[in-house]
Amino acid sequence: MGKTRKPYPPEFRRQMVELVRAGRTPESLAREFEPTAESIRNWVKQADRDEGRREDGLTSPEREELRRRLRRENRQLKIEREILAKAAAWFARETDSVPPKSSSS
Repeated sequence: MGKTRKPYPPEFRRQMVELVRAGRTPESLAREFEPTAESIRNWVKQADRDEGRREDGLTSPEREELRRRLRRENRQLKIEREILAKAAAWFARETDSVPPKSSSS
């Protein structure tokens, strides 16, 4: 597995995008700076989406909204699962039987 590092600051990413748009190649920037050429290309693509130059993906605000919504739904599902587990345990005690274990959890 590759090593993880802190994300590059937004200003640094913007500068890389500007340099690519000014004519530098992602490969030359990757040799001079630390990010990979693929990372730089991805930043350019995302900047193009955010500015309306591309329509082949989500803009940054759309991605953030989706991320927030999925985290909220995930939190809710964990709460519901916990409630159901407690209810199942309560019913098992009340009926003096233990339900068979589910292979899906």
